[in-house]
Amino acid sequence: MKKQTVSLLVLLLAASGFFFSCGNTMNKNTGALEFDSIQVNETAHLFGDTAKPACNLVINFAYATRSSDVKLKDSLNTFFLSACFGDKYMAMTPEEAIKKYTEKYVNDYRKDLEPMYRKDEQDKEDGASMEAWYSYYKGIESNIQLYIKNLLVYRIDYNEYTGGAHGIYMSSFLNMDLRTLSPVRLDDLFASDYKDALTDLLWNQLMADNKVATRQELEDLGYATTGELEPTENFYLDPEGITFYYNVYDIAPYVMGPVKITLPYEAMQHLLSDDNGILDSIKN
Repeated sequence: MKKQTVSLLVLLLAASGFFFSCGNTMNKNTGALEFDSIQVNETAHLFGDTAKPACNLVINFAYATRSSDVKLKDSLNTFFLSACFGDKYMAMTPEEAIKKYTEKYVNDYRKDLEPMYRKDEQDKEDGASMEAWYSYYKGIESNIQLYIKNLLVYRIDYNEYTGGAHGIYMSSFLNMDLRTLSPVRLDDLFASDYKDALTDLLWNQLMADNKVATRQELEDLGYATTGELEPTENFYLDPEGITFYYNVYDIAPYVMGPVKITLPYEAMQHLLSDDNGILDSIKN
């Protein structure tokens, strides 16, 4: 009986050690954040008539639902709301903000387009072209791209069509230092006077990615024809390096799509400063 009691005690101690270890592993990231999302797919026709053109709003909004630090959770959601919908929504709850944003989108669509549509109807404009011209779409989708230790990377994909030849789409990124509750900027990562040297690295990496040897060859392909190739604050961090993300028209025509340039940390080692140590959370 005594032997069985000792064996049972050993098992209980081992199990408690296991769960304690798992708990530490699960909560090793700052704030022990948990996330959820709110989805909207709202279609509204002009004049409330299903025979007429409509707008369609699609939202998939990722936000923090729980944390060991309530202030951290609420501050992050304020950043997320502002980045996705604008500053006027940042003080609201996610549910309230999305409800009001949806209502405003539908109301603005009807208010702006119904008078013009009525006039075109009276002028007997071509029905097919009217349908295309007055059919609007907007999509806002966000997700937690990376959450590790003191760093959280939040991605927002935005696309919109308001008539014309094609819509517009873009992606933006928030790299959040969870210790300071502030976005990470390039000046936080690099020593002073880094821009010219970093620009050269971006050109060299883009040349390597496209298997060309000169900047002129890149320009002949269409790069740096709609804007200068220079370091952008629209970047994201991951264990491999820093990816600089240029949306359509930033440095290249629409037909070429967005341009991503990833610089490995070792290539930038002589330029990095990172006094706040945020890169320690992710560098291999």
